Amino acid sequence: MMVGVLLAGGASTRMKSAKALAREGRATYMSIGVRHLWSACNSVVAVLGANGPAIQKAVEEEFTQLAEAGGLRLELAAAHRRGADGFEVHFERNPRWKSGMLSSVQVGLRSALQLKPKGVIVLPVDHPSVSAATVGELAAVLEQALGACRTSAERRAFAYALVPRHKKRRGHPLALSPALAAAIAADRQASDLSDAVRRSARLVGYLDVDDPGVLRNVNRPGN
Repeated sequence: MMVGVLLAGGASTRMKSAKALAREGRATYMSIGVRHLWSACNSVVAVLGANGPAIQKAVEEEFTQLAEAGGLRLELAAAHRRGADGFEVHFERNPRWKSGMLSSVQVGLRSALQLKPKGVIVLPVDHPSVSAATVGELAAVLEQALGACRTSAERRAFAYALVPRHKKRRGHPLALSPALAAAIAADRQASDLSDAVRRSARLVGYLDVDDPGVLRNVNRPGN
C-alpha cells in the first residue's frame, strides 16, 4: 500500500487566504491534492497548521457533498483495482508549522509510516495542477525500484527518492521509500526537505514526465 502525504500547514501569507481552500474550478486545492494522491494511495495524511480546524471542517464538508453526488466513483474504482475496499484521509496537526515546510513533512511522514506503507508520496497543496497520472507513474516506478532489491532486508534499508522532472526541471510530488521516509522524519539537522533528502538518500532517481503541473507552484493569486 502506498500512502500519500499532503502538505497544507503554511500561513499562505502571499495568497492572502488559506491555499488549501483556494479553488481551481469548483474544487479546493485541498480536495484536488487528496484526490490526486488517492489515484495511487489508499490512505492520505493531510498535514494542517495555520487555520487547521477551519480547513478540516470545510474539506470534510466538501468531500461529504462529493460522496453524496457520486463524485468519487473514479477514485473508488481505482482503489478496488488495487484490492482495497476504499480510501481514507487522516488529518494531522503540525504545532510547529511556523518553522517551515520540513516540520510538516516530518509530521506527515511519522503518521504515514505507522500504516506500514510500501512507499510514501509527498505533495504540497500548492501544486494543484499535478496530474493523477503522474502520481500513478511515480508510485509504479517506486514500487519497481523496491521490488528490484534482492532481499527483504535490503528493501527495508533502501533509502530511495524519486523526483518528477519536466523539461529538465525538477518538481513535485516526491516519492520516498519507507527507509528514506523514516530517516527524513527523524532528521533534526536538515534545513529543508531537499537538504534532508541529500543527507539520507542512498539513491535519487528522476522520472521525466509530460506534466507541467509538477512545476506549477501557486504562491499568489493568478499564478
